[in-house]
Amino acid sequence: MVRTYFQEFDKIILGIDPGTNIMGYGVLGLKGKSLHLVSIGVILLGKYEGHALKLKHIFERNIALIDQYNPDEVALESPFFGKNVQSMLKLGRAQGVAMAAALHRGIPIFEYAPKRIKQAITGNGNASKEQVAAMVKNLMQLETLPKEFDASDAMAVAVCHYFTGGTEADSIGGKKTKYTGWKAFVTENPDKVK
Repeated sequence: MVRTYFQEFDKIILGIDPGTNIMGYGVLGLKGKSLHLVSIGVILLGKYEGHALKLKHIFERNIALIDQYNPDEVALESPFFGKNVQSMLKLGRAQGVAMAAALHRGIPIFEYAPKRIKQAITGNGNASKEQVAAMVKNLMQLETLPKEFDASDAMAVAVCHYFTGGTEADSIGGKKTKYTGWKAFVTENPDKVK
């Protein structure tokens, strides 16, 4: 992969916390064993009317992030199983669109369950968002973080991916979840493609 501004890093990981109102992202640069925050923020989606428009914007913004930072890998938080089926469906679509953007650019993707991310970052799979944010702030040696937890959650996904070496199986399904393109995704998930 060609790098310009970010040549000083050995690897760049884009962490994504999918959402339909706010999507968090964190760009982690690695130099040897040193972690560097390249960028962190959120994409606000509340102003878009209709779920389809939000999904379109998620795709476009993820493509823009990938093109800007040239990540070697993309790590995403997998949807958690909640009681509200409609919310889960919308969140799953948002994650799928973010995955599609990475696959469209040929970037390998990995997904991690929320408990796995919290465990990797804080040592406690039931940690609060405040605890995760505090650890991200500490690990990245930052004075402040964005006010939205979606941003610190996204950086936590990237750091979790680094800590696990990109080979850790997520806790949902118990198998490694890495796709290097559409063909690999379809082969691994024939039930998700109709």
